[in-house]
Amino acid sequence: MSEISDKTESVSFNINGEAFEFPVLTGTYNEKGIHIGKLRGQSKYVTLDTGFKNTGSTASKITFIDGEKGVLQHRGYPIEQLAEDASFLEVVYLLLHEELPTQAQLDEFVAEMGACRDLPDGVKAVLNALPDDTHPMGMLSVVFNSLSGFYPGTLDTWSDEGVRKKAIYRMIANMPTIAAYVYRRSQGLEYIDPDPSLGYIANFLHMMFGKVDPVIEEALDTLLILHADHEQNCSASTVRFVGSSHVNLFAAIAAGNNALWGPLHGGANQKVLEMLEDIKNDGGDTAKYINKAKDKEDSFRLMGFGHRVYKNFDPRARVIKKYADKVLDQLDTDDPVLDIAKGLEVAALDDEYFASRKIFPNVDFYSGIIYRALGIPVNMFTVMFAFGRLPGWISQWQEMRENKEPIGRPRQIYVGESSRDYVSIDKR
Repeated sequence: MSEISDKTESVSFNINGEAFEFPVLTGTYNEKGIHIGKLRGQSKYVTLDTGFKNTGSTASKITFIDGEKGVLQHRGYPIEQLAEDASFLEVVYLLLHEELPTQAQLDEFVAEMGACRDLPDGVKAVLNALPDDTHPMGMLSVVFNSLSGFYPGTLDTWSDEGVRKKAIYRMIANMPTIAAYVYRRSQGLEYIDPDPSLGYIANFLHMMFGKVDPVIEEALDTLLILHADHEQNCSASTVRFVGSSHVNLFAAIAAGNNALWGPLHGGANQKVLEMLEDIKNDGGDTAKYINKAKDKEDSFRLMGFGHRVYKNFDPRARVIKKYADKVLDQLDTDDPVLDIAKGLEVAALDDEYFASRKIFPNVDFYSGIIYRALGIPVNMFTVMFAFGRLPGWISQWQEMRENKEPIGRPRQIYVGESSRDYVSIDKR
């Protein structure tokens, strides 16, 4: 990977007749960023960028996205190749260690995962103490935060490399068990403990359903790869921001999980299935809802189509569509909601309105369909997203720490009342 340069190009700002010069950083694929880190110190001005849509918060080596061309790469490897040829644990290793593992390295990594997959018994007590109607994402956040209590020897994840590695590996190894326990608790079912003879994904399916289907195992492995990281999104930025305070890894991950919970982020695939259920309950007329989506006066929104970053087909959606078709064919599901989804996909792709605006099905559309076919309830969809995204969060946290980035502290433009004197309550 080429180094970022700040020596070949600069930008000059003219503020009230005074010029201020700032370096331009150039990324691997010639992306440009104006480094304004000294703007306020030199000029007393700050930039205002609500939502940080035009602000680069860091220089990262993890994930590259070109939204115009529909490109997604992890450490330089195209997502299409990783999804087709790699296992999820290979991608986890890549994100954490910057290179794909050799067979010996992967075997050692898998063995380390297996050695710390068991959760402390107290985690079940924590889950059992929650109200029965607690959302699974709420359960997940509670468990993430509780791990700092169950693993007190791994709290100094910031300065101690050995402690940091132990915490990271425990986090990843525990994730299938945590997610499965959350599912069983939310369904009022008895917990199924890990089986040491099973692999990472197979063990998760065993703990979820008490059985392992190879078709489902392969599809789930690919789904997790597609969700593994996605650059500086809301939850990854949250993990980095919270982690910048030097809080322990478990707390930073819990914060990212809470950010993911929102319907505009990780909850989007849940909204897709809720939309499909609404269409089914209204007679299943996909043409009607395609027209509603095109009507600017109609409040209906076509969930699972389009993306903030991708102005082309989401590369993850291209991969996952193949698996959606395969899973639906091999599982031979008879589900009217899934039939509506396939009809909606075809209708939208054939419609000039969506094609001209480059509004294509995204990864949330297809992942929701697959999770539905696998028998995973809608309220668990975002937990599954968190399962896949965990290694990305950890690698983002790890990079932020290695870069010695300062504590996050945005500025603001104050637009409230000017200075005024206090008035006692009897005179108001």
